[in-house]
Amino acid sequence: MLETKDLTIRFGGHVAVNAVSCAFAPGTLTAIVGPNGAGKTTYFNLISGQLKASAGTVSLDGKSLSGMSPSARTHAGLGRAFQLTNLFPNLTVLENVRLAVQATRAGAHRHGLNLWSIWSDHRALTRRADELLAQINLKAKEHATVASLPHGDQRKLEVALLMALEPKVFMFDEPTAGMNAAEAPVILDLIRQLKKDKSKTILLVEHKMDVVRELADRIIVLHNGTLVADGDPAEVIASPVVQEAYLGVAPKEAA
Repeated sequence: MLETKDLTIRFGGHVAVNAVSCAFAPGTLTAIVGPNGAGKTTYFNLISGQLKASAGTVSLDGKSLSGMSPSARTHAGLGRAFQLTNLFPNLTVLENVRLAVQATRAGAHRHGLNLWSIWSDHRALTRRADELLAQINLKAKEHATVASLPHGDQRKLEVALLMALEPKVFMFDEPTAGMNAAEAPVILDLIRQLKKDKSKTILLVEHKMDVVRELADRIIVLHNGTLVADGDPAEVIASPVVQEAYLGVAPKEAA
């Protein structure tokens, strides 16, 4: 289980995330919503280690992640997909995914053993990379450089890299941002597939409420860095605090 306790960050006198305590269980997709500037991505950055907390803790399966670097948190089981693509632009699509697979696997490629072992290992890594590319509908572009891909394909590739890491926790920060209507369903279908594995925890920052309604088992709402609602999607979306803070509807109008 992923858990944050009193997680807080201050920038000067501004409290961007204010004592947020939440537990996220395996087998659950939690959507994190709120207006622009609510602290959603900052909260993600605190969990994944991109930002250092001013106070509070992050733990996974009872083990503290606080003080760990982002890479150490990745090895511990956190998988983060970013709003901005985080790829190797001059390598091919296949090379990007193969490197991600390689990062999680033991084998001859790590130890400089005999050439046959290295080649056999290389083929196994490539086979897994090919499987992932097929899942995201990019097999036909496996030899293209990442820099040549349109934005939507880069976002799909980013999800493949995340899947290659086989994390315990999948963290998606607006996974369909910048995608057109034809591209977004591929990513959403992948998330639906990931949901079927009840050993995985999924966190999703998403502005599109139709996506949230369909995918989320639970919604938490941040407003001005504070957790203001947490619970069943239908109840949370209908609550006056969410109608006012997120949808801009005054309490009397939401009633």
